[in-house]
Amino acid sequence: MTALLSWLHGTTPGLLLLCAAAIAVLLFLIIKIKLEPFVSLLISGLFLALAAGLGVNEIVGTALSSSESLLETGFGGILGHIAPIIGLGTVLGAILERSGGADVLTRRLLKLFGPKGAPVAMGLAGLIFGIPVFFDIGIFVLAPLVYVAAKRGGRSLVLYALPLLAGLSMTHAFLPPHPGPTAAAGLLGVGLGWLIVMGFVCGIPAFVAAGIAWPLWIAPRVPVSIPDDFLAAGSDGDAAEDGPRSPVSLATVALVIAIPLLLILGATFGTIMLPEGGTALQILTFLGNPAVALTIAVLLAFYLLGVRRGMTVAEFSELTGASLRPVGMILLVVGAGAFFGKVISATGVGSALAETLSGAGLPLIVLAYVISCGLRIAQGSATVAIVTTGGIVSPLVAGGDYSQVQLALLAVAIAAGSIIASHVNDGGFWIIAKYFNMSVKDTLKTWTVLETILSVVGFAMAGLLWLLV
Repeated sequence: MTALLSWLHGTTPGLLLLCAAAIAVLLFLIIKIKLEPFVSLLISGLFLALAAGLGVNEIVGTALSSSESLLETGFGGILGHIAPIIGLGTVLGAILERSGGADVLTRRLLKLFGPKGAPVAMGLAGLIFGIPVFFDIGIFVLAPLVYVAAKRGGRSLVLYALPLLAGLSMTHAFLPPHPGPTAAAGLLGVGLGWLIVMGFVCGIPAFVAAGIAWPLWIAPRVPVSIPDDFLAAGSDGDAAEDGPRSPVSLATVALVIAIPLLLILGATFGTIMLPEGGTALQILTFLGNPAVALTIAVLLAFYLLGVRRGMTVAEFSELTGASLRPVGMILLVVGAGAFFGKVISATGVGSALAETLSGAGLPLIVLAYVISCGLRIAQGSATVAIVTTGGIVSPLVAGGDYSQVQLALLAVAIAAGSIIASHVNDGGFWIIAKYFNMSVKDTLKTWTVLETILSVVGFAMAGLLWLLV
């Protein structure tokens, strides 16, 4: 037994075997036992730490203090970075949703592109509105407008739904302030400005392939009708957006969405173009901090989309509280994933992986993508795939000389792997099947392939840029 433990703790194959066993425990708990991902990640991390021979004090601290433990630093380190970003981004999206901003944006795009260009209009609506709004919320809000476009166009619902879904999925996977990319940035130590740039550079071609080209090919082969309950309601999509309150302007919606992105990018590029220590750079750095930028955007949205249209502080407080309730579990999953990563680093698994990679000649970005794909296909959750892969990869990053651009591309690759091949173990699969009137077979033929195209093209772009930088 002593010899076996020495082999597990002191050799590269032994450490890799321990890591594989911990991931197997994680998948078993999520898939078979049906435990919450947060609890499963916590158990897997503790299992790996104990199996690798780490001391109890190192894992959980002492009876008097746990501030230096892996459990404490794992959770605290990542949550201090991402919690305000995800929380503020969620509130911003909720204000845009409540104000009717999605309706204004989508109707203007449909009018601009006309009946023939309606699929492109729906794709752009998903792309733009998906920046501040969670994926499933985007579906709930915009699905009726997809029905309107399909009713007027007279073609398969698939032609209008898939572009929207591609836009929502691309932004949710690749761009902050969504939980997955924000968590990846925190785990890998990359600035959100660079992640926004690389997310767009890699995500837009993926969106065109998955959200424009693919629907044009598959829609004639998968005829799907508009849901009967929508037809029974007799809606033509011309109702007022927000009851008695004045409609919002497209310019206001665009300003609220663009402000945080521009501030964050201003700080990122300011560090390159402006002299260090200058007043201008300090101002840009402050305003471009993601938490500060999103706070400004939330206050601006509250005034322009709320106060000026009759929203009271009490209504804003109610909206904020309701929108933040689902965020708690996301943050717990991310924190547990960061703890898992801390354990991997402390056990020496990261160094063992680095040795194996250097010996096999396998690029780090390929390894990250493959691991993320495997975890996504096995257990269905994109967030779990990202935080687990980030935990495995982060020790390798710490030991290498990687630029911010490379780290951003690595985060994009992990995010791309986390959305591949959505199928029956993914909650989003069933939401899409229900909202867009598709059978399981039709959803597999349309949505599952769309997500795979989005994943593969996004990773291909990241891999190509990785070679160039």
